[in-house]
Amino acid sequence: MTSAEIISLSDRYLFPIYARAPLALVRGEGTRVWDADGRCYLDFFSSTVVTALGHAHPAVVHAIEEQARRILHVSNLHYCEPQARLAEQLVAHSFADRVFLCNSGAEANEAAIKLARKYGHDQGGGRYEILTALGSFHGRTLATVAATAQEKVQAGFQPLPEGFRYAAFDDVAALEAAITPRTIAVMLEPIQGEGGVVVPRADYLRQVRRLCDRHQLLLILDEIQTGMGRTGTLFAYEQAGVTPDIVTLAKGLGSGVPIGAMLAADPVAASFVTGAHGSTFGGNALACAVALAVLDTLRAEGLLANCQQMGARLRAGLARLQRKFPVIQEVRGQGLLIGAALSESAAGVVERCLAAGLIINCTAQRVLRFTPPLTVSAADVDEALAILERALAS
Repeated sequence: MTSAEIISLSDRYLFPIYARAPLALVRGEGTRVWDADGRCYLDFFSSTVVTALGHAHPAVVHAIEEQARRILHVSNLHYCEPQARLAEQLVAHSFADRVFLCNSGAEANEAAIKLARKYGHDQGGGRYEILTALGSFHGRTLATVAATAQEKVQAGFQPLPEGFRYAAFDDVAALEAAITPRTIAVMLEPIQGEGGVVVPRADYLRQVRRLCDRHQLLLILDEIQTGMGRTGTLFAYEQAGVTPDIVTLAKGLGSGVPIGAMLAADPVAASFVTGAHGSTFGGNALACAVALAVLDTLRAEGLLANCQQMGARLRAGLARLQRKFPVIQEVRGQGLLIGAALSESAAGVVERCLAAGLIINCTAQRVLRFTPPLTVSAADVDEALAILERALAS
């Protein structure tokens, strides 16, 4: 099928809930993708920060092939080797004692919300309220929409589930002022990705951790975008120097295969007992085998170091463009989660980049977001910067 035919078919039969670019992708390799008409693009979006290892990475392809020959799915009423091994590895490389596996970031956040409430019921005197930050994004289910402190996301879905309160991001005093006798947890993104790649002060999460300890609150970190090496360490909380109680993962964990995870430390983890939560496809054998391959590859191929180096190269290049083009107001981010805030809408720049063969996206209306695969090379970074420069100049 041609791109036009794919677009026409999609527009005819799918709900029109996505603001899609006129791009129908059919193949990918590394940092490159091709549309149905054979045109090649440099992918600095990673399909919504998902393809951490790039497209068709040999380790991912091998894991899919090998596991598909064995068994694709095992009921959670039985035991599954890839699931058990993945949980072991996630615990071994994190703060956690227990892992719940699911299919997406929204499901991981739903699990975190339920666990916090169950812990509040069991050991927190019946407290259930969760504080989140203005500008946050935690998912599209009703509970995660209620947790997402953005009016545009919540509009039209009221009444939303109760039990969520909001405070300004990167403002510990505002967070403390929002605490009530019903509060059981604080839920934050280490960096607000959908909110515009907003990076808090270096000591923000440490201050939040102390606040939580003082008020006997759980600290939940939504690492769906920042986790799995995206900021240069396996988890962003490592750079912040804090130990959370709950962390959620998805996106890069499967590098294109749907999987999510909720990690928790004791004693909060003990509140999820038999029957407290579940998922039909959560911990799917195929998805877990791929996630294991992703974890192994991140460590074996030096991709965390590459993320730091290429992130620094990209930020330096954007800073150079900022000096040349005053429309760029700020360059911010960590690792390969980088934003360039403009003084006007970023949509036109995104469109011109796409026309020139570079895929990026804009978030918060005026922030260009750059999230290439962690395998990105210096030549890729330089090519992307050259395309962006031409797009800004035009």
